[in-house]
Amino acid sequence: MARLLIHVEGETEEAFVNEVLSAHLYGQGFTMVSARIVGNARQRSRRGGIRAWAAVRRDIITHLREDTGCIATTMVDYYALPQSGARAWPGREMAGKLPFAEKAETIENCLKEDIHTAMGESFNPDRFIPFVMMHEFEGMLFSDCRRFAAGIGRPDLASALQNIRDQFASPEEINDSPETAPSKRVLQLIPGYEKPLLGTLAALEIGLAAIRGECPHFRDWLNRLESLAT
Repeated sequence: MARLLIHVEGETEEAFVNEVLSAHLYGQGFTMVSARIVGNARQRSRRGGIRAWAAVRRDIITHLREDTGCIATTMVDYYALPQSGARAWPGREMAGKLPFAEKAETIENCLKEDIHTAMGESFNPDRFIPFVMMHEFEGMLFSDCRRFAAGIGRPDLASALQNIRDQFASPEEINDSPETAPSKRVLQLIPGYEKPLLGTLAALEIGLAAIRGECPHFRDWLNRLESLAT
């Protein structure tokens, strides 16, 4: 039976794994599902940042080598990934120039290749399944705007949230500029939006089935994990 470690960006994603995703994956056959933060969310002076790929890579490789029976994955926002310099994540700068449909897959393929190279030719590639959220966690909450609004205690905002959602073919396509990223749009409607608390409450209200139904890239990742559960 498989063990799964999800390297997450921050406290919101950690809570999503613990409160929403883990029960489903246990039901699929995983014997352990746990989240490990790779960002700086617990460091108040640097809240919200994500570590350089070199540091995250080291964590992933260490875990894969120490627990030879585990599967590792990531759950990080495309929007926040460093694009250049020493902190850059493989493929992120290139992905910025590509059509939406190619962005996440480009980065994920680069991450897989880098980890596989570090682990050696004998490494089973099914043990590392990276996932890059498009464009960030809040995008998935637009999967059901009525429940999103209810989950954060603001049912009056359902129409405003739906108006945003209706501009895009899927919640994952809500874009990534500093003004129009999903979290920035939410903050415009709800000043002081507390991402870890309200994001988790919204996800619990929306439910995994709705997110899976509305977010194709998330669905593909979840399907892949399920196929490896046993």
